[in-house]
Amino acid sequence: MLKEHVMSTGLSEAPPRVGEMRRIIRVFLGRKVVIFGLVVIVILLLTAASAAWLAPYNPYKQNLPVSLAEPSRAHLLGTDALGRDTLSRVIYGTRTSLLVGFVAIGIAATLGMALGLIAGYFGGVTNMIIMRFTDALMAFPMILFALVIAALLGGGLKNIMIALGISMMSGYIRLMCGQVLTVKENDYVLAEHSIGAHNWRIMLRHILPNCFPPLIVMITMQVGGAILAEAGLSFLGIGIEPPGAAWGAMVNDGYRYLLSRPVLSFAPGLAIMLVVFAFNMIGDGLRDALDPRLRGTL
Repeated sequence: MLKEHVMSTGLSEAPPRVGEMRRIIRVFLGRKVVIFGLVVIVILLLTAASAAWLAPYNPYKQNLPVSLAEPSRAHLLGTDALGRDTLSRVIYGTRTSLLVGFVAIGIAATLGMALGLIAGYFGGVTNMIIMRFTDALMAFPMILFALVIAALLGGGLKNIMIALGISMMSGYIRLMCGQVLTVKENDYVLAEHSIGAHNWRIMLRHILPNCFPPLIVMITMQVGGAILAEAGLSFLGIGIEPPGAAWGAMVNDGYRYLLSRPVLSFAPGLAIMLVVFAFNMIGDGLRDALDPRLRGTL
């Protein structure tokens, strides 16, 4: 009877409530380009994990008699000037790029969020010192600052990750500080203060988790930037030391033969483009999914 009365009066039932996690997943997977980015990242992760089985040749073994060979059945992407198989080096370069991207962003995010959390929560002189330090970091272009740190520390995988991590942490400091300044004024934080909770308990259990969604988006989008920066440093000769396989160094080695053997530069360059594009698309998808302004639209 009630249903007939509702239908007779022209009123419609309220739509069923959509769970928060379900809404996030639907928004995130609602764009085909995001799904494409996820597929690319999964393929890259699988490639990096099984590089030893996928690579047809030893990527570091020189074979001068077949140097600069054209693409063929034996060498699908040809060989470089030292006779090393290009496809094998591109496959092994996946490990280097993903490792640099994840570790460098891990360093930047950990240091940046810690400093931003302390600056935003305690305020006063602490905030002023950390923010002026951040302003000093932001006064230098990221790639230039990373170049200086890498030159001081020397080449090598570990030093490149440290250099990129330090040079990219300023954005995390500013974003985290701004989030903390907003979240710490909420009622549940004030209630924790009123019952005498310790500052570190409030910071780590109540403020940090509520500041994390925009930081997740920033982390995802900057992984691609870290990989691109590592490729730039390797291209300039300050990145991964030879004979290590790095996409940027491969582009640098291949540009001398750009007219005769363009695949030597195009293959690693295409790999760089795909991984950066994939991480950026995933970051865009997370931003849309975690944006509170989209709540209730699905």
